[in-house]
Amino acid sequence: MNESLFGNSSLEAPAVLASALAPPAQAGHFDELRGVATPLAAPRPGTLTPPGALLYDAAGEPRPPAAPVDPTAEPGAKSPLAPAWTHFFEEIGSGGFDDLPRRAVSLARQIRDNGVTYNVYADGDGPQRPWSIDLFPLIVSPESWAQIEAGVLQRVRVLDRVMADVYGPQQLLAEGLLPAALVRGHPGYLRAMHGVKPPGDTWLHITAFDLARGPDGNWWVVSQRTQAPSGLGYLLENRLAISRQFPQAFEALHVQRLAATYNAMMDGLQAMCPAGAPPHIALLTPGPYNETYFEHAYLARYLGITLVEGNDLTVRDQRLYLKTLQGLRPVHGLIKRLDDQYLDPLELRPDSTLGVPGLLQAIRAGNLLVANMPGSAFLESPALLGFLPALARRLIGEKLRLPALPTWWCGERAAMEAVLPQLGDCAIKPTYPGSASHTSFDAVLGSQLGRRELDEWAGRIVRQGDAHTVQSYLPLSQMPTWAQDFGAGHIAPRAMMLRVFAVSDGAQSWRVLPGGLARLAGTNAQIASMQRGGSSADVWVQTRGEVDRTTLLQPHATPASLARHRAPVTSRAAENMFWLGRYTERAENAVRLSRLTLDLLSGEDQSSRPLLAWLHRLALRNALVPQEVPSAPKSRRVFERALIAELGDADKGGSVGFSLRCIRETAAAVRERLSQDHWSQIVRAEAEFLRRAAEQAGEVSEGSYATGAALRSLEAASAALAAMTGAQTDRMTRDDAWRLLSIGRHIERLAFLSSALAAGFEDGAVHEVSGFEAMIALFDSTITFHARYQQRRDVATMVDLLVLDGDNPRSLAWVTQTLRGRIARLAGSAPGKLTALSYELPDPANWTLEKLCDAGAKADYPALVHLFESCETAAYHVSDAIGTRYFTLTSESLRSVGA
Repeated sequence: MNESLFGNSSLEAPAVLASALAPPAQAGHFDELRGVATPLAAPRPGTLTPPGALLYDAAGEPRPPAAPVDPTAEPGAKSPLAPAWTHFFEEIGSGGFDDLPRRAVSLARQIRDNGVTYNVYADGDGPQRPWSIDLFPLIVSPESWAQIEAGVLQRVRVLDRVMADVYGPQQLLAEGLLPAALVRGHPGYLRAMHGVKPPGDTWLHITAFDLARGPDGNWWVVSQRTQAPSGLGYLLENRLAISRQFPQAFEALHVQRLAATYNAMMDGLQAMCPAGAPPHIALLTPGPYNETYFEHAYLARYLGITLVEGNDLTVRDQRLYLKTLQGLRPVHGLIKRLDDQYLDPLELRPDSTLGVPGLLQAIRAGNLLVANMPGSAFLESPALLGFLPALARRLIGEKLRLPALPTWWCGERAAMEAVLPQLGDCAIKPTYPGSASHTSFDAVLGSQLGRRELDEWAGRIVRQGDAHTVQSYLPLSQMPTWAQDFGAGHIAPRAMMLRVFAVSDGAQSWRVLPGGLARLAGTNAQIASMQRGGSSADVWVQTRGEVDRTTLLQPHATPASLARHRAPVTSRAAENMFWLGRYTERAENAVRLSRLTLDLLSGEDQSSRPLLAWLHRLALRNALVPQEVPSAPKSRRVFERALIAELGDADKGGSVGFSLRCIRETAAAVRERLSQDHWSQIVRAEAEFLRRAAEQAGEVSEGSYATGAALRSLEAASAALAAMTGAQTDRMTRDDAWRLLSIGRHIERLAFLSSALAAGFEDGAVHEVSGFEAMIALFDSTITFHARYQQRRDVATMVDLLVLDGDNPRSLAWVTQTLRGRIARLAGSAPGKLTALSYELPDPANWTLEKLCDAGAKADYPALVHLFESCETAAYHVSDAIGTRYFTLTSESLRSVGA
């Protein structure tokens, strides 16, 4: 039997082992694993925010603890597990605890293979890192969820009506229920939205609430997010990953599913959209460098909507349009993941390149539904929490069921004076977080400050009271997590905060997603933040009724429902796919030319001046060496070393490293269109090549050793590029985006091969055996040439294979003919018919061996050289024309007729 950290775990029930071996929550924290409440002392009379105030509701009335308390229990004593956790451990599978290390490794591999990332701008290890998720879920009982659900639904109703009043009659401001400084003085208040009537009279469609569980076992609101709340995509990935690790437990605990709520949200958005049948809804993202870009792409794919960036959209006649290859397509709804200030450079932040000029005008005209409507940023201010109880009584005539932590806005003198003596027991937060026009700072805990630091903070608050908000400190509940910081792993408690989402399912109607995103604080930390090294956990909400097994897969598909999941090709995506093809081909050409050059410089043909001149000309033309480097015929070794030194320079155009970086950056912009294998190949190829190049630069080596190392790096890069090419040609859907990728590859190939052949004839390399063989090798056609022509080495055989052979994918005829056909299909011509742009390319049908092989009076093959020049010129001309027609939409675009 397997012996493990837990002893002979096969002989003991996992729940018994967990109870015996899992450490309890720290004193003063609620223990999620055992369901034990550890409330703090009762409040002292006359104290505003004593530690025990969490035993009282928002109105100051006593609240019973949500979980049983054993007042005789000593601190740190272990209790039996809560029923849900007992059930969970009983159902973890036959392997019991011994199998948990394997599952943890499997989970990490799944996250890595699925490419789930969370970008951290300040991370010294790079902008991307794998999403962090714990092996254990947070289990929420039906009773706890009922409290959360009722309170969240009530709060989103209040927030929606607050926004309607602020951008309407503004009675709350007139009555003094909301301070004007928190609304009109907030940088997120948009005067341009005043008087707007949103579709369905609904301002908020997706709202997130951060909840914490106090020592008494009750849930408290810590903050709320309304601009562009994140997490809806990550929690889906968490659910998929964790339910696969514990399928038995997932079924046995009757965990409520998520799909029905997402489906209701989409149905509600479609019903409220302005005229459009069916309405076209898109998800607006800041782009691939945003910290949560992965979930933007994931969510758009899951919901079957178009993922767009600001430059994908344009406003014409107060209506929003998506720029596609087929022209402008109306957009009726927008789920925005972009902060309000960047939405419209004409009326908001003028330096924004992420938004859409004229977007606010389209919203004011009533032609666009936006989830959420712009202008909600002031609702995120922590200071607003202190005013919501009175606002709820005024707007909906109800008392809030889910209280927020006691919060004081120091812009009110009485509140400031009352809270200053208690800073050591509170959290200090900015009233206007992230504002450029107001004082902003990272939230701090008074308990972590010394006496001098507290005095300094008190001085700042006195000088700028309105910029500071003070909130009671709540010891976060602690849930069990699987830690592998030593040995095979162990259970450790970590502080947790729960984010839940309310989404609209119709006009003035919302529902709460039965789940959420649990954010875990770092080891021994009390702030749950992904930016500060925290992680996440899935949230299992139990139900006593039937589990809703709704799926987004529709059993009876209709043309309309299928069209909803067939996203159009945006001009931005098309342009990036076009350049992905060009950069991939360019990298292959650079690798092949570099390998050929290094092989020849180390071979027996070093004395062939025409060959060296040809290699030098191609290296300069393709920016593989600096212009000032002596030519290969003059100083072969200097030229060779310069070529090797430039290979890994990712900052200069033309080098292999630069091309690989361009591939990765271009692919990142269309990440949602690439398979995980394809993306992983791209990332690995760049990282591996630059790593090898850095190692070579750090070595003091000369001669063949340096050349050998460079050749090995190029061989590895060649293999990686071959894998990328295979993924692009064999595993991608043949839509217009793929056609543009293919067109980009062939434009690059046509220009490179034409220029290489022209240079070979101009320098005379073609007339020498070594030069002739090198030109055949550059076209990757050595085996075919020798199999077909044996020992012949004349211009006619070269022209036959490299120019006229319609079956050779590297001949000019094959490349040109393929380009003509794919451009025609892209433009939408009838099958078999070409378009005007196709005719810009030379027609291989007019090429003949007799005419091209006419050496002419000077034996310089004028017809052949002219063909090379015309092919290169036509390639670049067609590239410019495609950009004008399909990417900038400055000329008429025709409809694609498909493959």
